[in-house]
Amino acid sequence: MSRSNAALSGTFTIDAESRINRLGFGAMRITGKGIWGEPADHAEAIRTLKRLPELGVNFIDTADSYGPNVSEELIREALHPYDGMLIATKAGLARTGPDQWTPLGRPEYLIQQAYASCRRLGVDQIDLWQLHRIDSKVPADEQFSAVRKLLDDGIIRHAGLSEVSVADIKAASKHFKVATVQNRYNLVDRTSEDVLDYCSENDIGFIPWFPLAAGDLAKPGSLLDKMASAHDAGPSQIALAWVLKRSPVMLPIPGTSKVKHLEENVAAAAIELSDEEFAALDTEGKAWKGH
Repeated sequence: MSRSNAALSGTFTIDAESRINRLGFGAMRITGKGIWGEPADHAEAIRTLKRLPELGVNFIDTADSYGPNVSEELIREALHPYDGMLIATKAGLARTGPDQWTPLGRPEYLIQQAYASCRRLGVDQIDLWQLHRIDSKVPADEQFSAVRKLLDDGIIRHAGLSEVSVADIKAASKHFKVATVQNRYNLVDRTSEDVLDYCSENDIGFIPWFPLAAGDLAKPGSLLDKMASAHDAGPSQIALAWVLKRSPVMLPIPGTSKVKHLEENVAAAAIELSDEEFAALDTEGKAWKGH
């Protein structure tokens, strides 16, 4: 048994019955090219999913739009009935083709999709359901009211938001308790720094997507490259370790469709960066922003 285990990332508690290891898994990449259709290697995608509990990963993030539907169906095939796992899904983006995403936040559509996700995942209640995007063509209060109804009707247990501002979180909070926020964030993309700070202050789980990105910071001879060598790790593993150290509410979800890559990602949970290493990377990451 390798030392690689997501439990080494620490835990985050959504409620008394929803305690998860902070290093999770994003299930977008287990679908086909363009996040469309079936995976190129179905058997490997299933093997990857089945490996998750063995590596201590008990938090999976997916969406109705991944495939569409395919990701949720694969998760059910590999892992149902999800003993000890929290499966989070999302709705609010319609798909019209590979790499095409259209915000769709009509209340009846959001509610319909939550029910459909229940069926695909084989559950009576979704642990964590997230509004994938706030649709600018639909009044935000109507979208938030739909989420409130899903909570009241017991279709979802907790609710979150994706790609939002602090103002959006405050507006949604008038309708329901925001359990998580999912925004793009990594060592070199710090656009959501204020949102992360707000989540940290209010004990809202922050799910950074694209958490492994390091841009030119990973080039040979760079600080990140040297730090990776010192830790006998890859640059992406150091970038992930940095994200984990950034805040106790951080719930990164690196995704892959291959067991080998999954094991490499989980190994990052065992990397302990010193405060000095963290600060040096923090400075480098912010400096790279303007490149």
